[in-house]
Amino acid sequence: MSCYDIEKPEKPKDLLSEDKMVDVLVEISIMSSAKGINKRILENNGIKPVEYIYKKHGIDSMQFVNSNTYYSHDIEVYDKIYDKVKDSVTKLRDKYKAIQTKEKKKKEKEKKELNKAELKLDQNFLEKETN
Repeated sequence: MSCYDIEKPEKPKDLLSEDKMVDVLVEISIMSSAKGINKRILENNGIKPVEYIYKKHGIDSMQFVNSNTYYSHDIEVYDKIYDKVKDSVTKLRDKYKAIQTKEKKKKEKEKKELNKAELKLDQNFLEKETN
């Protein structure tokens, strides 16, 4: 049996829009890539990450599964959805890398200023000791 013999499922009555699928998949992707320790912290505090994502978007697991199954039977639409997911995740990554770089530069600048202030205090102290 080839993949072309598989019958496309009926369109679910509560089918998520393509944009909503992208939003949910982006968050699931981010959560999946989170280090295990971070997920464990959430779970230890009674938060189940995927359930949280469903609740945030006002959907349930069956609605997501049925929508995902429906879209997956049209490879062009599914590719389009996943291209949008990839683009969104890349934009988020770039955004947070830029913020991280900015914060790192700020901390380095503050450290240099602190070192200069400490050096000046040391010089003032030495001047007073030698006088």
